[in-house]
Amino acid sequence: MNIKIVIATHKKYRMPEDKMYVPLQVGRAIHDGIGYMGDNTGENISGKNPNYCELTAMYWAWKNLDGDFLGLVHYRRHFCDRSFFFGPINAKWKHILSSGTAQRLLAHSDVIMPKKRHYWIETSMSHYVHAHNGNDLRRTRNIIKKMYPEYVTAFDQAMLQTASHRFNMFIMKRTLFDAYADWLFSILFQLEKEIDISRYSPKEARVFGYISERLLDVWLDKNNVNYIELPVLFMERQNWFKKIFAFFRRKFA
Repeated sequence: MNIKIVIATHKKYRMPEDKMYVPLQVGRAIHDGIGYMGDNTGENISGKNPNYCELTAMYWAWKNLDGDFLGLVHYRRHFCDRSFFFGPINAKWKHILSSGTAQRLLAHSDVIMPKKRHYWIETSMSHYVHAHNGNDLRRTRNIIKKMYPEYVTAFDQAMLQTASHRFNMFIMKRTLFDAYADWLFSILFQLEKEIDISRYSPKEARVFGYISERLLDVWLDKNNVNYIELPVLFMERQNWFKKIFAFFRRKFA
């Protein structure tokens, strides 16, 4: 079983030693090299990285990487090798998903996903509206209605959920990865043609990365994809007070 997991990174960082992982510098077309393979080789959208974020790594893997299973993680977010792990930062590196565990899991499932993130008092739609430009997500729905009308019901249902998969992290059977990438990028490239982001802040200009996080569950649910979930290891300290404060400020301000 040939598994390749791309690690999207924009800076030099400690990387897992397991050969299953492929560190990849995103946005290499517009930034100096940092010693990793760049996403600007072969067929690529490396120059779109300020707007597509880690999706430039996903696109590169789709077009240029061989494997029975392909995955995407981040330099500071990894799948946990255990069902649960809580401990100091340094110890976490020992518990990053290994190729052995990945093979055992993927022998019984087509996809590995991170555990869903729960917002409790926010739906996926309302969370996006409070954090970003809600019109972009509504425009996305219109595009899906025109291009893939059979997905509209799944989109509407996903937007009403208070829990969803985040971070654009997954490991997929190659045939599913190809199908998802083809569906996702066709929608995002059309959205790119229809919205004007010239006045967006650098943060909001990452719109296509944000939108894609909402679309993954739509695709999984519509296609009844069989997946299992693993916890996410955050390789840096999380300021949960700051995150929670920002969450409530966006909702009620």
